[in-house]
Amino acid sequence: MATTRAYLALGGNLGDVRQAFAVALDALRAHALVSVRQVSPIYRTPPWGVTDQPDFLNMAAEVDTSLSAHQLLDLCLEIERASGRVRDLRWGPRTIDLDIIAYGDEMIADERLTVPHPHAHERGFVLAPLADLAPDLHIAGTRVREWLAQADTSGLHRL
Repeated sequence: MATTRAYLALGGNLGDVRQAFAVALDALRAHALVSVRQVSPIYRTPPWGVTDQPDFLNMAAEVDTSLSAHQLLDLCLEIERASGRVRDLRWGPRTIDLDIIAYGDEMIADERLTVPHPHAHERGFVLAPLADLAPDLHIAGTRVREWLAQADTSGLHRL
């Protein structure tokens, strides 16, 4: 069965986020059609968007999957729900967030999913962990390492 290399961003700032990351990665590893190849270090990052909230922890994961992009999205949403994620405030506090940053070379833009992630190249908290895994990955026509060199990384700390 053919597989696609995908990159996921994980983030959270409520509860035991490290544990939520471990549970999410275990759920990905347990899925028969997903293979977690590598994970980045964890970063502590200041909140973005809604700034009156605790700092976030962020990391990235590289996976190979024979799931379609939309099936992978469904799996990510299922993992979020199982970890107690409630979507009530955009950019607000959360137990965990799993975003598909890239899915192979595919470009998808529909009502459910946009890949590559439309804002990944603007966010240091996505780019830094992603650069640990795939610095030469192209997003929006430019390598991750080049986007990271231009990004605001103030307050971002590798743990």
